[in-house]
Amino acid sequence: MKAGAIFDMDGLMFDTERLYQENWQKIANEMGIVLPDQFAREIGGTTGDMLRGIVKKYYHTDDPDGLFHTVVKNVEEMVKVHVPVKTGLYEILEFFRANGVKMAVASSSYPEVIRNNIRTANTEHYFDAVVSGSLVGRGKPFPDIFLHAAEQLNLDPKDCYVFEDSINGVLAGLAAGCETVMIPDYAEPNETICNSDAHICTSLLEALEQIRKGEL
Repeated sequence: MKAGAIFDMDGLMFDTERLYQENWQKIANEMGIVLPDQFAREIGGTTGDMLRGIVKKYYHTDDPDGLFHTVVKNVEEMVKVHVPVKTGLYEILEFFRANGVKMAVASSSYPEVIRNNIRTANTEHYFDAVVSGSLVGRGKPFPDIFLHAAEQLNLDPKDCYVFEDSINGVLAGLAAGCETVMIPDYAEPNETICNSDAHICTSLLEALEQIRKGEL
């Protein structure tokens, strides 16, 4: 078993990626834009210039930041009272805590959004570190966020699991040298992921069972 575990948030810990995609779709409908399926795959886990480029590409706008902030604000309002939790989250957090595994959240979301979500879902006390994409120079698929999270846990990245749902996030975990586990949400693993060293599980519960058996 690894000494550390780093969790993505949206689509992995919480069923919030669905809320983001619904709001992106709402804006697209209002603008008369038809979003192709690959939009969700491309934008998942991104921040900064990469996110701006994707929004510009699909929304043909000169104000990608404005659209993004609108989406974030809408989702923030939706999760203030209730955050939908993914199957197996509490079980794997309890298992890791009982076995002395250090844990971090590493999410592309803003720090205040991460804090609100883990507090509302009563998971804040499990985590030794919280890392936002706004704290690092490059977003996923670059490894910066996971390297920073491992540093915050005082661990070598190779001694950490990374749990992710997005292709960009999995690529970032692999690039960081972490034992990377993909639990697909909106994006199914592509050929690159299937041919990589990433593990693919259907849920956090399945990942937990594999860890208990020493298979992961």
